[in-house]
Amino acid sequence: MSDCSSSGDDGAHLVGHVHLKVRDVDRAVEFYTTVVGLDVTERHGSFAFLSFGDRHHDVALQGVGADADPPGTGVGLYHTAFEVESGDALAAVYERLESSDVPVSPVDHGISKALYFDDPDGNGVEVYLDTRADRDQYEWEGVNERFDPLSLRSA
Repeated sequence: MSDCSSSGDDGAHLVGHVHLKVRDVDRAVEFYTTVVGLDVTERHGSFAFLSFGDRHHDVALQGVGADADPPGTGVGLYHTAFEVESGDALAAVYERLESSDVPVSPVDHGISKALYFDDPDGNGVEVYLDTRADRDQYEWEGVNERFDPLSLRSA
């Protein structure tokens, strides 16, 4: 938890969406719908808006052309993270990544189990399962251990 908080009702309280610039918007739409499970809500030229269902869009994609520079190694967005509700869901994402030949790094942080990978344009993506309540552990203790995502499947 944070030691600081905003006072009153005038502070932001929710990440509204993530807007990513991509080289090929069609390729990115295919990736985010197939791997992450988003649905397209709207398309306009080089823009696509994708949603998990409750809002107009959770991810906005903007095609900027095949010659666009890749994401940098310096200051900037490290990754976007999407939470799943079950071990089965995380295992399913892992299987989709594997079947699409997307390199993935499964990491157990103690408070979450996460899959780290890049989208086709090199934007970092995390899909994770929050395990804090199940493990009665609520603070990250610096743990970064590899795990087998398929072990999360229900019997």
